[in-house]
Amino acid sequence: MPSTLFDKIWTPHVVTDRGDESLLYVDRVLLQENSFHAFDKIRREGRTVRNPDQAFGFSDHYVPTRNRELGVDGIRDPEIRNMVELITSDTATYGIKLFGLGHDYQGILHVVGPEFGITQPGLVIAGADSHTSTHGALGAYAFGIGSSEVAHVLATQTLWRSKPKTLRVTISGERKAGVSSKDLILFLIRTIGSGGAVGYAVEYSGDTIDELSVEARMTVCNMSIEAGARAGLIAPDQKVFDYMRGKPMAPKGPQWEQAITYWQTLKTEPGSVFDREVQIEASEIAPQVTWGTNPEMVADVTGSVPDPNAEKDPERKSRMTRALEYMGLHANQAIQSISLDRVFIGSCTNSRIEDLRIVAQVMKGQTCRIPTMIVPGSEQVKRAAESEGLHEIFQLAGAEWLAPGCSMCVGINGDMLVSGERAASTSNRNFEGRQGQGGRTHLVSPAMAAAASITGQFENISSYAEARSWNL
Repeated sequence: MPSTLFDKIWTPHVVTDRGDESLLYVDRVLLQENSFHAFDKIRREGRTVRNPDQAFGFSDHYVPTRNRELGVDGIRDPEIRNMVELITSDTATYGIKLFGLGHDYQGILHVVGPEFGITQPGLVIAGADSHTSTHGALGAYAFGIGSSEVAHVLATQTLWRSKPKTLRVTISGERKAGVSSKDLILFLIRTIGSGGAVGYAVEYSGDTIDELSVEARMTVCNMSIEAGARAGLIAPDQKVFDYMRGKPMAPKGPQWEQAITYWQTLKTEPGSVFDREVQIEASEIAPQVTWGTNPEMVADVTGSVPDPNAEKDPERKSRMTRALEYMGLHANQAIQSISLDRVFIGSCTNSRIEDLRIVAQVMKGQTCRIPTMIVPGSEQVKRAAESEGLHEIFQLAGAEWLAPGCSMCVGINGDMLVSGERAASTSNRNFEGRQGQGGRTHLVSPAMAAAASITGQFENISSYAEARSWNL
């Protein structure tokens, strides 16, 4: 039988089966500050870490974005400082490499993993963060796990998992000017719903996906979780191979040629059968803006907020009504009429160098009308942006250029919205209180967020003449 990309990764990683579960060998486990629960479990049970070289720690969720020259001493909140200190001590105790404060590659785990070469095609990667699906953009099966599962992987290098169903999403056709990978995935979630991919591993294909850069593909796979998927995958191609070349952990010499030979086999064979198929025409997609409190509540920037009274499903109507009340919006309100208080550009969804180049193109020669935070995804991204002078464009426009970390995406390091404050955000979740208690979040692409920072409201980035030459 022809095999899918997912099957080609899953099958050789199965150690044994029991009922409807398989014991999977895990190639990499990714840790962050909240992994202290897993380390506590290991200590209580008297276990050790089986393969420390296959575990990687990251200081990202709690690290400050300001006063970084002070290191841990610059963290005033004792609870936040404690979290950063815990991941430092736990990884040191068990001989695990930590990308912590002061490391040349410190940053968000889903940014650093690919740029350091930890992420590679064909691997099974488990991470202590739901957006581990990001790594699927390089042709890996990557998924988030809870603390007890992290402990299991650390102790055994394996994990019991039920095999997900497979969903192929084919996106074809030419995109409108200004339509980015963020818009593609928001449109998909809008189409199938936030639970539309529950129980599935999603493979993205089609000429629109093929045309995307590797970093843009990471955005798509990152937000697969917002559709309920267990993972998102894209078959590795020459773009991925070129991206991998020279990374610190990438194979070298003869091992590189062997790796390429294997990676080239990681693609779905003609005639393979998926449990479900979804097809989307890219030319129908406009720049997207979320209006509600989950990522399926999305509209075209040229559209308006939907009317709950037009919804026949009473449960859905209730959710829409509550969302509008929380967001302070009203039915049929034009998206472009929504006034903003703040802009956040960053997160594991959109904080890479390509994202920042687009932001710089929009901001060049302009002035931010509202407070704007720009947070690079890693020290490497920060250095690259500064070497290109992007930070000078941001600062001249009046935006804050900050240090790497998750920052306001999750709002647990001190960067957050105040109650009632409304933000355009390049992050991945717009849940109630996600970016601060009472904060109101609208998810958009980096180009859309940059334009909003200049005018204080949502703009149709497709109407910008320069958008036709932007590589989104």
